[in-house]
Amino acid sequence: MNTPLRRLATITLVMFVALMASATWVQFFQAESLNTDGRNVRTLYREHGNARGPIVAGGEAIAASVPVDDPFGYQRTYSHGELYSAVTGFYSIANGRSELEKYENDQLTGRSDQLFFTRIRDLLTGKRPEGAAVETTVLPAAQQAARDGLGDQNGAVVAIEPSTGRILAMVSTPGFDPNQLAVHSTSEAAAAYRALAEAPGNPLRSNATQERYAPGSTFKLVTAAAALESGSYTADSLVPSPTQLTLPQTSATIGNFGGSSCGGEEITLTEALRISCNTAFASLGLTLGEDALREQSERFGFFDPEQTVPMPVVESVFPTGLDPAMLAQSAIGQRDVQASPLQMAMVASAIANGGRLMTPYLVETVRAADLTVVSQTRPEVLSNAVSSGTASALTQMMVGVVESGTGRAARIDGVQVAGKTGTAQTVEGEPPHAWFTAFAPAEAPRVAVAVIVENGGNLGNEATGGAIAAPIARAVIQAVLGS
Repeated sequence: MNTPLRRLATITLVMFVALMASATWVQFFQAESLNTDGRNVRTLYREHGNARGPIVAGGEAIAASVPVDDPFGYQRTYSHGELYSAVTGFYSIANGRSELEKYENDQLTGRSDQLFFTRIRDLLTGKRPEGAAVETTVLPAAQQAARDGLGDQNGAVVAIEPSTGRILAMVSTPGFDPNQLAVHSTSEAAAAYRALAEAPGNPLRSNATQERYAPGSTFKLVTAAAALESGSYTADSLVPSPTQLTLPQTSATIGNFGGSSCGGEEITLTEALRISCNTAFASLGLTLGEDALREQSERFGFFDPEQTVPMPVVESVFPTGLDPAMLAQSAIGQRDVQASPLQMAMVASAIANGGRLMTPYLVETVRAADLTVVSQTRPEVLSNAVSSGTASALTQMMVGVVESGTGRAARIDGVQVAGKTGTAQTVEGEPPHAWFTAFAPAEAPRVAVAVIVENGGNLGNEATGGAIAAPIARAVIQAVLGS
């Protein structure tokens, strides 16, 4: 009789141990993943039942939670939805989160470890929990100028304060209205998401940080920097500039825009940048070599798969294993060179800042509901992209581009603007992308900006960076300088 009882007791004990282990695993080890699972209805009610902190630009809440009479308690609203969609992203019951709503979620919900004592205080006083406010670096006037400049064209604009890395504007078009996704009807929110996901231009994906393009002639800044940093060239050095350059080991050629001549068989590096001479920079790339161009790209921020602002930024790349023909094409920003608009703003920003590249960031300050500062971003040097001497030389070369070269549409009365145009070939049969990157004032830079207009925008095949992207950059610069 004792033997069956012992067996039953053993089985019962094993079952209790298994039950305790299972409960411990679910309640402790899986607690965080279950709490953050978008399918967890309890989490949704808990999050929406508390006031989510605002996202702020220029002192105004561009995303806020307002009380509503339904089981969720609060609904997210966006005061300038489409204008800031690349910054705020969306917060949705049916579709989750994106951009700052996703990557600052712990701060906005109040769950961040930095808000631990605030949560304890609220618990002891019986105060309803509130999320922290996320104050962005965005300058509303610059954001609006960028959006107005792009209009109905697909593209992106990123503006950076060179001395700090603060992102002053981040616009992607087409944008979207996050309010459509924030509704509490899951069927309506899901339908809105599907419509956006299927819309031309992929509005839900930020062109500013998540898309990369051939940078075209804006990459000539990197090639010029590599030449000056090598010690073998100065701004006045002569470089070969034939009307056509036959690519080594092929019968193919590289020509200049419109088949034009660059003015002689040799021109100075300064003149080559001013008129954006393709053959000169392709020749220069062949002389410098793949390693020099790749290393210079990396110093400007290329090859960083972990960059965040705090949203992840797609890695910009310079290809490897190049034959001479591919190298010549890569030196002028074609072939497999790929860069995000943020990356090209970083190139201009580093030159503007005397060669020091600052880490770009979008969140200035996080404040608890009682306005105490929870965290504040401190500017950090990401790399020394070029020497101060090289930065100074490049600045003067870029000033020439705007004053009398391909970037004259970016000129501003009384302000010296340094810039570089780019017209990047895409797939055969499609119009080129139009680029412009610049900074101003050249002598004491306050803003660096990069603009891309996809497939020539409203000008199509007739587009150039100087014609369609430069005026947008000018408007953003004026907005910053006028603030």
